[in-house]
Amino acid sequence: MTTATLRRSGGSLIMTIPSAFAEQNHLSAGDMVDVNIEGPSMVVSALRRRRYNVEELLAQTPPEYLMPVWDDLPPEGQEIW
Repeated sequence: MTTATLRRSGGSLIMTIPSAFAEQNHLSAGDMVDVNIEGPSMVVSALRRRRYNVEELLAQTPPEYLMPVWDDLPPEGQEIW
């Protein structure tokens, strides 16, 4: 079991995540974690980042951002079509 010391920052308390947990779960500054309060305990779980494929990303693109004319343009460099 690992212990941590709480520190005050403004009106909040901060707990440092042990480096072993961060490394094991591939966490770095700015990543989000899930925090569940279970009675007097707090359970912190790493959130798995969703990996999108190209089709999913394009489906989320607003129609006004899509440019169908790009499909008809000739390559400018070493693009593979």
